[in-house]
Amino acid sequence: MLPVFVGTLVIMTVSGQAKQDGVLKPKSVLNLMHRVADWQLETWKTKGFKYPKSDWTNGACYTGLYSVGTLKGGKKYLKALVNIGNELGWNTGRRRFFADDYCVGQTYAQLSIRYKDKKMIAPFVLLADSILAKPHDEPLNWKNSIQLREWAWCDALFMGPPSLAYLTSATKDPRYFNMAAKLWWKTTDFLYDSTESLYFRDENYFHKKEKNGQKTFWSRGNGWVLAGLVRMLENMPADHPDRARFEKLYKEMTAKVVSLQQPDGSWHASLLDPTSFPVKEMSGTGFFCYSILWGLNHGLLNKDTYWPAAKNAWAAMTASVNAAGKLGYVQQIGAAPDKVNAETTEVYGVGAFLLTGTQLYHYLKANR
Repeated sequence: MLPVFVGTLVIMTVSGQAKQDGVLKPKSVLNLMHRVADWQLETWKTKGFKYPKSDWTNGACYTGLYSVGTLKGGKKYLKALVNIGNELGWNTGRRRFFADDYCVGQTYAQLSIRYKDKKMIAPFVLLADSILAKPHDEPLNWKNSIQLREWAWCDALFMGPPSLAYLTSATKDPRYFNMAAKLWWKTTDFLYDSTESLYFRDENYFHKKEKNGQKTFWSRGNGWVLAGLVRMLENMPADHPDRARFEKLYKEMTAKVVSLQQPDGSWHASLLDPTSFPVKEMSGTGFFCYSILWGLNHGLLNKDTYWPAAKNAWAAMTASVNAAGKLGYVQQIGAAPDKVNAETTEVYGVGAFLLTGTQLYHYLKANR
């Protein structure tokens, strides 16, 4: 009986590998991205927007829609983004200095570059100029609504810095990127735990512990940071004086994050206590996988070490998409680890999925 059993195992293993290899084809990745993106557009069409169109939640989704829009068959996603921008008059949110409310600026800037249309960034330029004019001399302690004026929480590093960085790429004015870099390090000096190579969500988490006694480090919060970091690098001149420092931080964080990956390829909501929420979580997983693949595509990471992590993460992500294209297992809006299930979804999880898929598509095309 033993030889038959072993043979069956081998057949199953080969079959499983063949199935995984079939998924890891550029066309398969693109088709799945379209299914997920189409589900999101159809949901907006039939149910309306759950949040204001200029909200950070949608802003994060737009980054992914833009990325898949640059690939084959993606014109309808770009058209949808232009329509949204026109409806908003290319304005950001109402709270001028709150990073969440100008997350949409990064997509405006990318569209402006693509279509060579300065109208798309005109209101954001005025806002960015007022950001440059502020002294930014307040401490980042969580009081007096500091988040409305400074980047005092780690999520802000996806919302604010990339928006200013892409604006530099759109305008060729280095001041926006330089301010983004300056304020990035202000936030990092306050929230980055160099012993763990991870970011606290904000000051309130400095002394909080998980059930196992470990520090509380939120998966999506650190996913926001790592994704913001690669989007800074994407817009950074090769000779920028801060480049080596940004690359060092990226490599440190990525190494730590990969060491915390779960056997199924995902990351759970709590990074240092995965059993406290023992289910895969797709917004953190998506932003981590996106960031790893970006590093592989730009020669910052070793393929032998990091490609298996990216491949396994993508397997966990694809397994979280249902037949209709809905991405599940996305933690709801929050500031700390929390539970998820197959039905929980949010637009920013879709954005992370599409950013990841785009980087995977490019990686597979380059390594055929």
